[in-house]
Amino acid sequence: MAALSRSVISRLLLVSACAWSLAVPAQGMTQMKLFKIVSPRDDIVVGVDAAQLGAGDTPEVQRLATLLADKGQLTLWQYASQKDASGALVQAPLRQVAVFKNELLRIEPYASPLPVKAPGATR
Repeated sequence: MAALSRSVISRLLLVSACAWSLAVPAQGMTQMKLFKIVSPRDDIVVGVDAAQLGAGDTPEVQRLATLLADKGQLTLWQYASQKDASGALVQAPLRQVAVFKNELLRIEPYASPLPVKAPGATR
């Protein structure tokens, strides 16, 4: 009986470890944070590499605004919903855009229910 329960427990642990490894992104993969850039003319969704934002106690949107204010302009990836190779909807990079510091520009955090693909990821 003890051997059977050990076997069952070890299989459950193996299955849960495999599921966990699929759910957690691999180390070294780029994690993109999405933001909505709103101007008087239009609005777009852009992605910023989490490493580019850096770490800190301030909210990510504030760190992006500070980065834009310090540099004056940023080249970011514009994101849009697209279908991947399996037909599932994902947020994928569309094109690179330049965003310039402007008094009328507003940056908002953007939460997508879709998975977010990093630039350069295979379609």
